[in-house]
Amino acid sequence: MKSYEEILNELFDLIRPMVPNAKELSPEMELVDNLGLDSMKVMNLLQEIEDQFDVSIPLNVLPDVRTVGDLAQKIHQILESE
Repeated sequence: MKSYEEILNELFDLIRPMVPNAKELSPEMELVDNLGLDSMKVMNLLQEIEDQFDVSIPLNVLPDVRTVGDLAQKIHQILESE
């Protein structure tokens, strides 16, 4: 089982290439407002997350996800429930 911190670090690795101008990534950064990810980039990120973590992320959880930390928390919850 991966810890929240491990998931967060792997998320940072997935996000970094999508946001080359971001110097420092933090859990509090908002995916859209701070990182500038549009809907297409968010969908690409979700696909990469599903491949990386071998999980399926239900679309109904997305409205609750605003920050990188929120996303890491959701992935952690999904992994715990499997």
